Amino acid sequence: MIVRHPDFSKTQELSKYTSILIINAMTSDNHPCEILSDLYSISKIKENYRDLVYTFVGGASNISRSWMNIAKVMNLKFNHVCTSGNELCKDNLNYKFHSDLETVLMSSDVILTDSLSSDLRTNKYINKYQITLERMKLTKRHSILNPCPPFFRNEEVSEDAISSDYFVGYTFKQNLINVQQAFILYCCGLNKGFWTNEG
Repeated sequence: MIVRHPDFSKTQELSKYTSILIINAMTSDNHPCEILSDLYSISKIKENYRDLVYTFVGGASNISRSWMNIAKVMNLKFNHVCTSGNELCKDNLNYKFHSDLETVLMSSDVILTDSLSSDLRTNKYINKYQITLERMKLTKRHSILNPCPPFFRNEEVSEDAISSDYFVGYTFKQNLINVQQAFILYCCGLNKGFWTNEG
């Protein structure tokens, strides 16, 4: 069963009372398929993807929480940059919260964003945290920019950053359907070659 529902507790309740597998297609708390697809796409262009430093710039959202969760599971270095009050947790050794963007960018390989919530859609926030081409130039060599759609030019990301070579492009999202199909096949027991070159 594929479930897309804002309330994560509903997905958990379905899982508790059914004998079939549940695929979480998105909740307000998390978005695991999206992030697993993004990490799969990154692994295709960065062989050392487990050694990279991932930096999410934005509020506490289903996207930032899912990146934090996968960082813990796969032992990735994960920074979260935003205004105070958007911290996600304190007991995850893979998670580090910062409020100063430029300092963190200098050690970052992958820059991640999400569309801004209404409370962050202010000039003060955008001036301080928007990912611009100038700020991308502060990142490590061969870094990439992967904003989560829908993204809004000149809000969380600037027009010049999206038009630059840092932007991974829309091809990342082409992998989403393939990854989702792989989940379904795996749940159906058809997992021969799953996550390999044969599958």
